[in-house]
Amino acid sequence: MLFSSLIFLVYFLPITVIVYYSIPTKRLDLRNIWLLLASLVFYSWGEPVYVFLMIYSALFNYFMAGQIAREKEMGGSGKRNMLFTLVMNLLILGFFKYWGFLMETINAVLGLHLQYTALPLPIGISFYTFQGLSYIFDVYRGKVEVQKNPLKVALYLALFPQLIAGPIVNYKDIEKQLDERTCNMDRFGEGAVRFCIGLGKKVILANNLGALFAEICLLPDSRMSLVTAWIGILGYTFQIYFDFSGYSDMAIGLGKMFGFDFKENFNYPYISKSISDFWRRWHISLSSWFRDYVYIPLGGNRCSVPRHILNLLIVWSLTGLWHGANWNFVAWGTYFGILLILEKYLIGKYIEKLPEWAKHVYTMLIVIISWVFFSITDTAQMFHYLAMMFGLGGVSLANMTTVYYLRTSIVLLIAATAGSTPKPAEFIRKLCDSHEKLGITFIMAVFVMALAYLVFGSYNPFLYFRF
Repeated sequence: MLFSSLIFLVYFLPITVIVYYSIPTKRLDLRNIWLLLASLVFYSWGEPVYVFLMIYSALFNYFMAGQIAREKEMGGSGKRNMLFTLVMNLLILGFFKYWGFLMETINAVLGLHLQYTALPLPIGISFYTFQGLSYIFDVYRGKVEVQKNPLKVALYLALFPQLIAGPIVNYKDIEKQLDERTCNMDRFGEGAVRFCIGLGKKVILANNLGALFAEICLLPDSRMSLVTAWIGILGYTFQIYFDFSGYSDMAIGLGKMFGFDFKENFNYPYISKSISDFWRRWHISLSSWFRDYVYIPLGGNRCSVPRHILNLLIVWSLTGLWHGANWNFVAWGTYFGILLILEKYLIGKYIEKLPEWAKHVYTMLIVIISWVFFSITDTAQMFHYLAMMFGLGGVSLANMTTVYYLRTSIVLLIAATAGSTPKPAEFIRKLCDSHEKLGITFIMAVFVMALAYLVFGSYNPFLYFRF
């Protein structure tokens, strides 16, 4: 089930909210149980079988965290239990997400023809696995108390607002909210506004931008041009931002509607002035997770230069692999790792001397090119698209197809450019603060327009659904 689906908006969410707020405020335990049941229904809607995998993950991590805590109470380190839990979580993730990729790679490298069946990917497995590991690591490090109630561990992992697409919520950030949180009309209204804005970003902007890129990718070479290729990848650049940040907005808004505070996952990454700045703003919860649980344990930057470079390459290769079981994702992550190393040790001091506009152009050029690696999984097609972007292979600068896409998509691209800056959000916030009725009318208009797109449209993918 997607947030941007009529089943969720018309049936699931209203029923969940009505029952939740019908339960007395003092009975937070019953509210938690209801949220857990609703979350399991939400998850099992499309793939009923895999809900048992998620329940197993919750119970396994609950039990092993208890084992680690008991061992530490008895004077032990808990390290063996922690490592066993880490390996088991990664084996489950690896089996379902990377088995087909591994077998395909073995066949390609060794020239074999081993038969295998690629398993369907359980929705959100990367997200709830990383959340389970954050709980285990924080118990092991003594940063949180072990949770005595298995239902609360299950709710932490299964909570439907952030279940299938994040943001990745660390247990230490939500520990107290499982036992005590504020639910009132002000917070509910704030969450509802955030949800509607996210829904608008996803349905009105991302879906239309995605349709533009998909259409251009299907063009024969005879109709392609350099400018058309750039229009297409610009469409994807904005699509993936509004798709994922819109979903994160909806998740954060839903969290507030039920009394939870989730950390921000995006901070206008397309206004960045360097690649380092970009990754401080893009998918913040994933970057923070790898920093806290991989990069720092490897030694971070408190080591020799060669070791630091190795640490960065390991982290960014894993970041790429986390996004998908394909070499293009590894290449995408390694691409950013190399650029971050170059900024740190070679070109960073020169970039700092550039004018602000030049820093922004440099950053966006690198980011836009990276989305070619990310969006096209076939290596030959990926390099062919890159070649067309830079006029290689005899492709023309522009043609009548270019004129058509400029005329039909220019307003959408301008709106996306503006929407990727803080200005529209500031305007909406001021509008809601100074003219409450007008602000509510605007938000309702966005919601109704999004519903209209869902009723009459057929293109409604979610890019991070596959991760």
